[in-house]
Amino acid sequence: MKTFGILKMACTIFVVCAATAIAAPAQTFTTLHIFDGTDGEYPAAGLVQGTDGNFYGTTGYGGATTCTYGCGTIFKITPAGTLTTLHSFDYTDGEYPLGGGLVQATDGNFYGTTSEGANGYGTVFKITPTGTLTTLHSFHVTDGAYPEALVQATDGNFYGTTSFGGTAGNCTPGGCGTVFKITPGGTLTTLHNFANTTTEGAVPGAGLVQATDGNFYGTTADGGAYADGTVFSLSVGLSPPFPRVTLSTTSLGFGNQVIDTTSAAKTV
Repeated sequence: MKTFGILKMACTIFVVCAATAIAAPAQTFTTLHIFDGTDGEYPAAGLVQGTDGNFYGTTGYGGATTCTYGCGTIFKITPAGTLTTLHSFDYTDGEYPLGGGLVQATDGNFYGTTSEGANGYGTVFKITPTGTLTTLHSFHVTDGAYPEALVQATDGNFYGTTSFGGTAGNCTPGGCGTVFKITPGGTLTTLHNFANTTTEGAVPGAGLVQATDGNFYGTTADGGAYADGTVFSLSVGLSPPFPRVTLSTTSLGFGNQVIDTTSAAKTV
């Protein structure tokens, strides 16, 4: 009897799983746009949806420029697939935006990076939703080379990494990478130079994330005791991205403010 019960339960589970699989909704895949080089090539970074509901992104190559393979573009595309090229880079204002796409800031503009440019080591730029581009900073090795993606922190400034450059380590060119801060107006501050030691990494080839404790976290592709990369944190004294919600049996708090002291909130 026990054996029959187990088999019966197994059959019941199988039938439920099969029914669940059968009930799965149909999948609809749609190609919204096919690039042809003149409007961009190699859109390797992800998209960001703007506050207007459209999507914004970059292509690492292509566009209406004189670079051999095109210097890259910034584009807008509607959910229905209508694409507009907002800017084609021409090397003097940046080249090859391969570092991780765009971020829409609290001022409504988009910010991003290019891997090369006027000095040969990358730029940070701002572009309006209508396509007016401003180069905020051009790297020159000692302050970093080949910047990655940006993140806007709670102080309104942008934080990021350069995979090479700086003033520490034995990497080429210049150094083993940096962490930097840049204001919306373009003032850049180097926060850390990676030394490529047994206790510290090198070549931070990706961007940062600001965590709930206010600190930044990231990774390096090289360095450390085994030369296989590291995970790191950096504290610059910023507040967390979101106010902390506190629950107790007597009160509910949001940030430093007590919202409710009358209802009994369940402790999580």
